[in-house]
Amino acid sequence: MVVRTHLKSGAGSASILRRAENEEPVDRTDESLIALRRILRATEQFGRELAQASGLTAAQFRVLQLVAEKGSITAKEISVRMGITQATVTSLVDKLVSQGMVLREKSDRDRRQTNIGLTERGAHAIDEAPDALQQRYVRAFEALKDWEQAQVVASLERVAAMLDADDIDASPVLDIGDIRGRH
Repeated sequence: MVVRTHLKSGAGSASILRRAENEEPVDRTDESLIALRRILRATEQFGRELAQASGLTAAQFRVLQLVAEKGSITAKEISVRMGITQATVTSLVDKLVSQGMVLREKSDRDRRQTNIGLTERGAHAIDEAPDALQQRYVRAFEALKDWEQAQVVASLERVAAMLDADDIDASPVLDIGDIRGRH
Protein backbone atom coordinates (compact mmCIF):
# COMPACT_ATOMS: atom_id res chain seq x y z
CA MET A 1 0.00 0.00 0.00
CA VAL A 2 1.31 3.45 -0.93
CA VAL A 3 0.79 6.19 1.63
CA ARG A 4 1.06 9.87 0.74
CA THR A 5 2.45 11.92 3.60
CA HIS A 6 2.01 15.68 3.42
CA LEU A 7 4.83 17.62 5.09
CA LYS A 8 4.59 21.30 5.91
CA SER A 9 7.52 23.58 6.69
CA GLY A 10 8.12 27.30 6.86
CA ALA A 11 9.08 27.43 3.20
CA GLY A 12 6.15 25.46 1.82
CA SER A 13 4.95 21.93 1.74
CA ALA A 14 5.74 18.68 -0.01
CA SER A 15 4.08 15.36 -0.56
CA ILE A 16 6.16 12.25 -0.15
CA LEU A 17 5.17 8.79 -1.27
CA ARG A 18 6.14 6.03 1.09
CA ARG A 19 5.27 2.35 1.29
CA ALA A 20 4.46 0.20 4.25
CA GLU A 21 7.56 -1.49 5.69
CA ASN A 22 6.82 -4.88 4.20
CA GLU A 23 6.32 -3.69 0.63
CA GLU A 24 8.66 -2.87 -2.23
CA PRO A 25 10.39 0.53 -2.17
CA VAL A 26 8.89 3.38 -4.14
CA ASP A 27 10.39 3.81 -7.60
CA ARG A 28 12.64 6.82 -7.00
CA THR A 29 13.30 7.19 -10.72
CA ASP A 30 9.61 7.79 -11.40
CA GLU A 31 9.36 10.13 -8.40
CA SER A 32 12.29 12.20 -9.69
CA LEU A 33 10.86 12.37 -13.21
CA ILE A 34 7.47 13.43 -11.86
CA ALA A 35 9.12 16.18 -9.78
CA LEU A 36 11.07 17.41 -12.84
CA ARG A 37 7.90 17.39 -14.93
CA ARG A 38 6.06 19.43 -12.30
CA ILE A 39 8.83 22.01 -12.36
CA LEU A 40 8.74 22.17 -16.16
CA ARG A 41 4.95 22.47 -16.21
CA ALA A 42 4.99 25.26 -13.61
CA THR A 43 7.59 27.07 -15.72
CA GLU A 44 5.52 26.64 -18.89
CA GLN A 45 2.38 27.86 -17.14
CA PHE A 46 4.11 30.95 -15.79
CA GLY A 47 5.57 31.67 -19.22
CA ARG A 48 2.10 31.56 -20.77
CA GLU A 49 0.64 33.80 -18.04
CA LEU A 50 3.46 36.31 -18.43
CA ALA A 51 3.18 36.32 -22.23
CA GLN A 52 -0.59 36.87 -22.03
CA ALA A 53 -0.29 39.66 -19.46
CA SER A 54 2.66 41.53 -20.93
CA GLY A 55 3.77 39.99 -24.22
CA LEU A 56 7.18 39.22 -22.68
CA THR A 57 9.23 36.12 -22.06
CA ALA A 58 10.51 35.48 -18.55
CA ALA A 59 14.05 36.41 -19.67
CA GLN A 60 12.84 39.70 -21.16
CA PHE A 61 10.89 40.38 -17.98
CA ARG A 62 14.01 39.78 -15.87
CA VAL A 63 15.92 42.31 -17.98
CA LEU A 64 13.11 44.81 -17.36
CA GLN A 65 13.33 44.13 -13.62
CA LEU A 66 17.09 44.75 -13.61
CA VAL A 67 16.71 47.98 -15.56
CA ALA A 68 13.97 49.16 -13.19
CA GLU A 69 16.07 48.20 -10.16
CA LYS A 70 19.10 50.20 -11.31
CA GLY A 71 17.33 53.01 -13.18
CA SER A 72 19.96 52.81 -15.90
CA ILE A 73 22.18 49.81 -16.60
CA THR A 74 24.68 48.61 -19.18
CA ALA A 75 24.41 45.43 -21.22
CA LYS A 76 27.55 44.17 -19.48
CA GLU A 77 25.94 44.62 -16.05
CA ILE A 78 22.86 42.70 -17.23
CA SER A 79 25.11 39.98 -18.64
CA VAL A 80 26.94 39.59 -15.33
CA ARG A 81 23.76 39.68 -13.20
CA MET A 82 21.92 37.16 -15.37
CA GLY A 83 24.90 34.93 -16.10
CA ILE A 84 24.41 35.07 -19.86
CA THR A 85 26.49 36.28 -22.81
CA GLN A 86 26.43 39.88 -23.98
CA ALA A 87 25.16 38.64 -27.35
CA THR A 88 22.12 37.16 -25.61
CA VAL A 89 21.59 40.41 -23.70
CA THR A 90 21.77 42.36 -26.96
CA SER A 91 19.08 40.13 -28.45
CA LEU A 92 16.85 40.53 -25.38
CA VAL A 93 17.32 44.31 -25.29
CA ASP A 94 16.67 44.58 -29.06
CA LYS A 95 13.27 42.92 -28.52
CA LEU A 96 12.48 45.21 -25.57
CA VAL A 97 13.50 48.32 -27.55
CA SER A 98 11.29 47.26 -30.47
CA GLN A 99 8.36 46.83 -28.03
CA GLY A 100 8.97 50.26 -26.50
CA MET A 101 9.81 48.82 -23.06
CA VAL A 102 13.37 50.15 -22.80
CA LEU A 103 15.57 52.60 -24.63
CA ARG A 104 19.28 52.85 -25.27
CA GLU A 105 21.04 56.08 -24.27
CA LYS A 106 24.65 57.19 -24.59
CA SER A 107 26.30 57.61 -21.21
CA ASP A 108 26.93 61.17 -20.03
CA ARG A 109 30.18 60.05 -18.38
CA ASP A 110 31.61 57.77 -21.09
CA ARG A 111 30.55 58.28 -24.71
CA ARG A 112 31.66 54.72 -25.56
CA GLN A 113 29.14 53.30 -23.10
CA THR A 114 25.46 52.76 -23.82
CA ASN A 115 22.99 52.64 -20.95
CA ILE A 116 19.63 50.94 -21.03
CA GLY A 117 16.74 52.79 -19.42
CA LEU A 118 13.15 51.90 -18.64
CA THR A 119 10.28 53.56 -20.49
CA GLU A 120 6.86 54.28 -19.04
CA ARG A 121 5.52 51.31 -21.01
CA GLY A 122 8.20 49.05 -19.49
CA ALA A 123 7.36 50.23 -15.97
CA HIS A 124 3.68 49.55 -16.65
CA ALA A 125 4.51 46.02 -17.90
CA ILE A 126 6.35 45.30 -14.64
CA ASP A 127 3.44 46.61 -12.56
CA GLU A 128 0.86 44.54 -14.47
CA ALA A 129 2.82 41.27 -14.73
CA PRO A 130 1.82 38.25 -12.67
CA ASP A 131 3.95 37.32 -9.65
CA ALA A 132 7.10 35.93 -11.24
CA LEU A 133 7.68 32.23 -10.66
CA GLN A 134 11.29 32.86 -9.73
CA GLN A 135 10.21 35.45 -7.15
CA ARG A 136 8.00 32.85 -5.50
CA TYR A 137 10.92 30.43 -5.57
CA VAL A 138 13.32 33.03 -4.14
CA ARG A 139 10.98 33.78 -1.24
CA ALA A 140 10.64 30.07 -0.40
CA PHE A 141 14.36 29.38 -0.93
CA GLU A 142 15.46 32.29 1.27
CA ALA A 143 13.16 31.04 4.04
CA LEU A 144 15.18 27.79 4.17
CA LYS A 145 17.99 27.30 6.66
CA ASP A 146 21.51 27.65 5.24
CA TRP A 147 22.14 23.89 5.20
CA GLU A 148 18.84 23.34 3.38
CA GLN A 149 19.77 25.94 0.77
CA ALA A 150 23.14 24.24 0.25
CA GLN A 151 21.42 20.88 -0.12
CA VAL A 152 18.93 22.22 -2.68
CA VAL A 153 21.70 23.89 -4.70
CA ALA A 154 23.85 20.75 -4.64
CA SER A 155 20.91 18.59 -5.70
CA LEU A 156 19.91 20.92 -8.53
CA GLU A 157 23.51 21.16 -9.76
CA ARG A 158 23.68 17.38 -9.70
CA VAL A 159 20.46 17.11 -11.73
CA ALA A 160 21.85 19.63 -14.26
CA ALA A 161 25.02 17.51 -14.56
CA MET A 162 22.95 14.33 -14.98
CA LEU A 163 21.17 16.02 -17.89
CA ASP A 164 24.49 17.17 -19.41
CA ALA A 165 23.32 20.74 -18.91
CA ASP A 166 26.44 22.01 -17.13
CA ASP A 167 27.54 24.26 -19.99
CA ILE A 168 24.18 25.58 -21.16
CA ASP A 169 23.83 29.38 -21.16
CA ALA A 170 21.27 29.98 -18.42
CA SER A 171 20.18 32.93 -16.35
CA PRO A 172 18.45 32.92 -12.98
CA VAL A 173 15.12 33.02 -14.79
CA LEU A 174 12.64 30.18 -14.64
CA ASP A 175 11.66 29.92 -18.28
CA ILE A 176 11.70 27.29 -20.97
CA GLY A 177 12.86 27.74 -24.52
CA ASP A 178 15.40 30.08 -26.03
CA ILE A 179 16.64 32.60 -23.46
CA ARG A 180 16.92 35.30 -26.15
CA GLY A 181 13.17 35.44 -26.55
CA ARG A 182 10.63 34.10 -28.99
CA HIS A 183 9.28 37.20 -30.66
